[in-house]
Order: sequence, then C-alpha cells, then structure tokens
Amino acid sequence: MSQRSCLSVILAAGEGTRMKSAMPKVLHAIAGLPMVAHVVKAAEAAGATGLALVIGHGADEMRKAAQKFAPKAETFVQDKRLGTAHAVLAAREAISKGYDDILVMFGDTPLIDAAALAAARQKLAEGTAVAVIGFRPPNPTGYGRLIEKGGRLVAIREEKDCSEAEKKIGFCNAGMMAVAGKHALRLLDKVGNSNAKGEFYLTDIVEIAGAEGLDVVATEASFESALGINNRAELAEAEGIWQARRRREAMLSGATLIAPETVYFSHDTEIGADTIVEPNVWFGPGVKIASGARIHAFSHVEGATIASNCDVGPFARLRPGADLKQRAKVGNFCEVKQATVEEGAKVNHLTYIGDARVGAGANIGAGTITCNYDGYSKFFTDIGEGAFVGSNSSLVAPLTIGKGGYIASGSVITESVPDDALAFGRARQKTLPGKGKELRERFASAAAVRKKAAV
Repeated sequence: MSQRSCLSVILAAGEGTRMKSAMPKVLHAIAGLPMVAHVVKAAEAAGATGLALVIGHGADEMRKAAQKFAPKAETFVQDKRLGTAHAVLAAREAISKGYDDILVMFGDTPLIDAAALAAARQKLAEGTAVAVIGFRPPNPTGYGRLIEKGGRLVAIREEKDCSEAEKKIGFCNAGMMAVAGKHALRLLDKVGNSNAKGEFYLTDIVEIAGAEGLDVVATEASFESALGINNRAELAEAEGIWQARRRREAMLSGATLIAPETVYFSHDTEIGADTIVEPNVWFGPGVKIASGARIHAFSHVEGATIASNCDVGPFARLRPGADLKQRAKVGNFCEVKQATVEEGAKVNHLTYIGDARVGAGANIGAGTITCNYDGYSKFFTDIGEGAFVGSNSSLVAPLTIGKGGYIASGSVITESVPDDALAFGRARQKTLPGKGKELRERFASAAAVRKKAAV
C-alpha cells in the first residue's frame, strides 16, 4: 500500500453556528492547533500524498491559516451547501488527477486515528471500491446505522428510516470513507438529491457502488476517534481526550507526571525521559525538554528549550525564546523571555530576564530585572560567565557585565562593567538620629487635624 497515491479531501466548509463564533469552526484549537490541522496530520500519517481542503465560511481566513499547517494543500470553495457529496465534488479538479485512493474526511473530527484511516486504505489495496469508517457509540441514537450482509456493507440507514431491528444495530457511520480513485468521480456523479432536503448525500455511494457489483465494506474506528465537534462543550471534551492520550504517551515514554490530569501539553510538546513534571504545569506551543529536567508546580512554559537536568519553578514563566542550558535554574516567580541561561547559571527568585544572555555559572539575585525596552526598541544585556548580580538590581540595556563581574545589591547599572570589576549604582545611605520619631509625630498631628476637619 505504501506505493499507492492518496488524496485526502477534507470537508471544512461548515459555518459552525453552534460554536457561537465569528471564526470558522474548524479553526478552533485543540492543544494549541486548529482542529482541521489535527485532521491534516492524521491524513499525512496515513500516507496521504495530496490534500484538498473544501472551504466555505471564512474562506480567506481558512486559506491564510492553511498556509501554516498545510502549505501544499489545494483549497476549493463550496459556494452553496448542498450536501456532503456536493462538497466532495467541489474538489473535482484534484480528484480527477488519478490518485489510487481518495480519503474523505471532516475538518471537525480532530481525534481521528491515522491507523483507522490506514485500515480503510488497506481495504482499497485489497480490491474494495468503498470502505466506510464506522464506530460504536455508547448510545447509537441519532446516528446512521451501517447495514451489513455477508461481510459487505449494503446501506447506511438514517435512524428515521430504520426498522425496529435496524435501530438495535450499534455499528454507526462515522462519516469518513475511502474510495478507490478509479471509481470516485463516477460514483459521486451518480448521487442524486431526491430526498426531503434536496441535498446530495455522500452516503448514497454505498448503494450505488453495490448496485454496480462493486465491493463495499465497513472498517471500525474507536468512538473517541470519530468524535465530531459541533459546540464548545464538545470542543472541551475533545481537548480532554487529546490531553489524556498525550499524558499517557509521555509517561509510557519515561516522563513522570505527578498529577497527570493537571498537566496540559501542546500539540508539539517534546519531553524527555526522566523528566519530572509537578502539578498544574501548562506547556504552550514550541516547548522542547531534554531528559532529567524538573518542572515544578504552577509553571507556564511556551516556546522554550530546556536542556537536561534543568530546574524550573515553581511559579516560573518561560516565554518564547527562553533557552536553558544544562543544569540551569530558573526559580520561583521568575520570567525569562528571548534569553539564554547558560550551563549551571541560576535565576532564583522574583526576577525578569529578557533579551539577554546569562553566562555559565552566573548568579542572578532576587528582584533583578533587565530593563530591555525603552517604549520603542528592545536592547540586549550580556551577563558574563561567573558574574554575580546582587538582589534588587536593575540592568539598563544595552549593557555588558564582564566575566566574574560583581554588581552590588540595589544597584541601577547603566554602564558596562569590565571582567572581575565591582559596580555600585545606588545612592549613598544617610542616617539621621531621631529623625524617624520626629516624622511620625508630624504625620500623626497632620492626620489628627484632617480627621477633626472632616467631622
């Protein structure tokens, strides 16, 4: 089958009015990725060599989004919504190119398993003309039933048309199917619209193919894989299923999740073996974690690279461009953005490091900030190897602190500091004996006068 060409036609023209959103339904995200992009990934994993997106509502927005998750996909607009077969035929130009297999999928089924798609394609490789993907929901009410005889699929019956015996069938239509490319356009063109809604239904090709004596079968996907999304409650349900799958995968690959149900991954999170993730950690897109790291509770990580044996959090925020080298430490209530923290360096408490390099073995004291933005432009702070920055220091970029440089606590540093130099940037302390008592008495007297005047 690996030598067979395959076109995946993904139907993504629905308005999704039940989502109560101006955005096209299929662009709503699961794990930080539009649900239609999950469908694209599944199609590619099942061996699709071509992609055709059938779009409608928000066509311009869909095309723009598709450039990111499916740059090679062809897009076709379904001007009128006249049924699923009509939607597939919007991609007639792509279908006519002579692919061996045609996979028909839906952009609102983000959990579809590539293995289920591959199983349907395998039936085509064995000579089947149409392979319909079915599933067994906990309650089949409302779903079209798959009617089989002698191992062949003879019809897809909508519930309102089912006999009492057929209503007891638990094997239901998931909507997706694989069609042999040599038969696809002929079968689709035979679909009529003699029904109550006057629409062209893709499911009709089952009986059309059967009437031609072609082999039609049903394959099976899990209920979760076939789950379609129509509203935000179902979107949240799908998110939960995706997260549960990914957490299990991470743990089986060697990561420890102390409270798995509280850890949230993005679609592209990479996490190494022997990494420990404590409760309530959120990973946004673009996170790569090597082996042996520890991510403490309530940390928020996005667009960051974390090397082996790093220590992050608790309550740390790593923003895009954060790059932690081996054994680096970013502690509680610290934020790192577009900055490298080199091997063994420590950013322990209540600190902001942005547009900067923290050299190997350097120590950044509590309350330190890199002042990297002047309201118009960003500037870089370079902190050398083994430097020590005392607590409550402000480092005003552009700035270089040399190797082994030492910054006294409470300093505002505006000029570069040479290697091994000590820098102070604070006012000299002055102590006035008795002045504190005098001030308290003056303030108390003024408060009493204000209170009396207010009566």
